[in-house]
Amino acid sequence: MHDQEKVSQTGAVSEEILKKWELRGVSRRSFLKFCSLMTATLALPAGLMGQVAEALEADNRPPVIWMEFQGCTGDSEAFLRANQPTAAEVILDYLSIDYHETIMAAAGHQAEEAKHQTFEKYKGKYIAVVEGSIPMADNGVYCTIAGDSALNIVRKICSNAAATIAVGSCSSYGGIPAANPNPTGAASVAEAVPGVKVVNMPGCPVNADNLTAVIVHYLTFGKLPATDRFGRPKFAYGKRIHDNCERRGHFDAGQYAESFGDAGHRQGWCLYKLGCKGPETFHNCPTVRYNEGTSWPVQAGHGCIGCSEPYFWDSMTPFYKRLPEVPGFGIESSVDKIGLALAAATAGAFAAHGVASSLRKGDKLEADQVVKED
Repeated sequence: MHDQEKVSQTGAVSEEILKKWELRGVSRRSFLKFCSLMTATLALPAGLMGQVAEALEADNRPPVIWMEFQGCTGDSEAFLRANQPTAAEVILDYLSIDYHETIMAAAGHQAEEAKHQTFEKYKGKYIAVVEGSIPMADNGVYCTIAGDSALNIVRKICSNAAATIAVGSCSSYGGIPAANPNPTGAASVAEAVPGVKVVNMPGCPVNADNLTAVIVHYLTFGKLPATDRFGRPKFAYGKRIHDNCERRGHFDAGQYAESFGDAGHRQGWCLYKLGCKGPETFHNCPTVRYNEGTSWPVQAGHGCIGCSEPYFWDSMTPFYKRLPEVPGFGIESSVDKIGLALAAATAGAFAAHGVASSLRKGDKLEADQVVKED
């Protein structure tokens, strides 16, 4: 059957593809839900859902060499807990993960031989996934695997890959190992392997749904998605966390939690004064979320620490201190000025700046009353 016969002009998934997935034990509902999720996550037109489904059906699984260096393995753990699809489905149906120290059965010389065979047989065709930063000081002696330095390994593997994906903040920008004073000379993949095209997927850890979407994009279009100036895929890092945060309304109204556990904090008010870095952090955490899409740090009551931004451990600390200003609202605009200005603008419709002040005082009195009652 020709490709155009498998997918209708409206992008609907063909009956043939649905039946094949049913034979594998995957219901139509589950498969369509996954295709729809990937299409939406990638910000693709709905009409391309059929093309995504066809790419998943095609028997062209690219081999994957997943390397771990200076990191906590949190990105692998996030990947193993992915539910859209499960890690097992990714491994068995979409990819051929030939080397991954955490999940492979082989060890020692056998593991290294598997990596070597994939490298030689599929040179220029495999996907390289890198987790953890690469130490470059003293010729890379601070991280070695099978007698070779992480620096040599990543340069060899990534230089011959069809595509390279850096998962997590450590491989994307150096992460915590690269924080001052950085004694090991920890660096990102892009710094360790200059000139190699790499997609950075920062976050502590990487969101498994975003990683899956990048893989689906590669399977569908034969290339990695468009990236921003920091090498991050635009579909996942194109908007500020602040813009989609469910607490944004409280920010606009000038309602902020002053301390953890106070009345404002319990009522879901803005966490900016408690150090939330959402106003200058780009990630789709509020819309994609973690743990099967159930929650994310701000929803759980903790401010964003900006872990998807370059060198966040140095640039975003102290984590529990507020930012001096909010980008996008004017150089001299502080959070207080922004909140007051927005509240005043709303109250202006009623010709009463004094009313806005009264409302703010009322909010404070109400909050204080709640504390007393508790």
